[in-house]
Amino acid sequence: MASALKTGGHVQRTIFLTCISLAVVASAQQPVAPERRTEWERLGVSCPGFSFAGIASCADALFTEHPLHIAIGSLAPQNGFGAGGAFVWHWTTSNWRNSLNTDAVATPNGSWRAGAYLNFLWIRRPTIEVGNAATGGRGVHVEEQPVFRLYSENISVNKLAYFGLGPNTAEAARTYFGQREIITGGNVLWPVGTPLHLSLYGEANGRFVDIRPASGQGSPSIEQIYNPITAPGLLDQPPYAQFGQGIRIRPSLARGYVDLNYSAGLKEFVGSGGASPSFQRLNLDFQHTFLMYRATRSFFARDGNGPDDCSANPTDKNKSNRQCPPLMVAPPPGSTRALEGSVNLRLTINESFGATANQIPFYFQPTLGGGDINGDLSLSSFQDYRFRAPNTILFHAALEHSVYNRWPIGVTAMVDAGKVALTRGDVDFSDLRHSYSAGLTLRAGGFPMVYLLFSWGGGEGMHTNGRADTSLLGGAARPSYY
Repeated sequence: MASALKTGGHVQRTIFLTCISLAVVASAQQPVAPERRTEWERLGVSCPGFSFAGIASCADALFTEHPLHIAIGSLAPQNGFGAGGAFVWHWTTSNWRNSLNTDAVATPNGSWRAGAYLNFLWIRRPTIEVGNAATGGRGVHVEEQPVFRLYSENISVNKLAYFGLGPNTAEAARTYFGQREIITGGNVLWPVGTPLHLSLYGEANGRFVDIRPASGQGSPSIEQIYNPITAPGLLDQPPYAQFGQGIRIRPSLARGYVDLNYSAGLKEFVGSGGASPSFQRLNLDFQHTFLMYRATRSFFARDGNGPDDCSANPTDKNKSNRQCPPLMVAPPPGSTRALEGSVNLRLTINESFGATANQIPFYFQPTLGGGDINGDLSLSSFQDYRFRAPNTILFHAALEHSVYNRWPIGVTAMVDAGKVALTRGDVDFSDLRHSYSAGLTLRAGGFPMVYLLFSWGGGEGMHTNGRADTSLLGGAARPSYY
């Protein structure tokens, strides 16, 4: 589907990015060596013998230790659960807390993801405040600080569904394709320091996509049914420069029982020629979290961390202190872990400008139904990637609660209502699709990290969805694939 020359270009970029990552890791080997030796000592303490408590303690160490640990997480839906390795390293100066995070995972169907992430957190004011929701909990926390990030991520998935564009596509129109994407760039998050915890952010990325056929999947490959008119960008995927800017607020209200996470951002996709039209996308995201107990922790990502890094204190220079909260270790006999629970309400709106639906590459258009390419769930009773268009609206309501204070298990119930639209004028609250879900969560460090959902409603049957977070224990989010 793509030319040999273009494929060769992807290979060259991959080799170049891999060399850069290896060079960065090699430059850090001298200070890493003693830390690696102490990690072996900590693993020996955490894995002393065979017992239930020992298994939990050992798993905790294997999946969160520094500088090396096992990396796990879901790739795009229908491509399986990935496992591999992660490297996390910190170095701190008087004014900067820096970290390097590299990881690579692969799934049984041959899909994979690899990336390198450099974070630079500027410790400009070592003041503290009480109840900062953005740091993930109640209590005293270090004030939010500016974060500068550089990253390069390469993902290849073998099974993505395409039903056509718009809200009225048919289930029978399903096809499959494979996709590879390289995202290389950086971003900055700059807290302003108001009571609303207002931050400004900006980003600049290069995006390199390669679409390929997918055979043997039980439905036709995409090029057998669709063409560049019905699937824009099908035959040619030129490079895109993508820029973005936005604003975010994260206030904590009602004495810490209500956390808000509002953001508004604009992304510009700049094509490289007539076959790759430029366009813009406005994203509005309004999240509301109502905490049932004071001990409940917020689920916001820690901005200064890489996706595999669960370090809690951005200014801690003591390497001997544990960097991460316990993964799934039960509390000691005679003690209890407080119950946790929350109600979450979220409204997201995407609107695109500058090009029509049949001009914007289909692989850059957001989807609703099951899970999207980022792994985010929406309208879970429908098939993955069921509806695709440049404009979307989604309302999501969820309740999640731990089952018992000594078990890392929770229960959840969700309601979704949303739709996609080919034009911005159709983004409203009429004719919404609905979905209802209930299921279990596996809680790591007190946070729901793995979901098993049974979903119904919407008129297309009942579906079972399983998902594991792509980031570990509150680490920063990976770049979006669209």
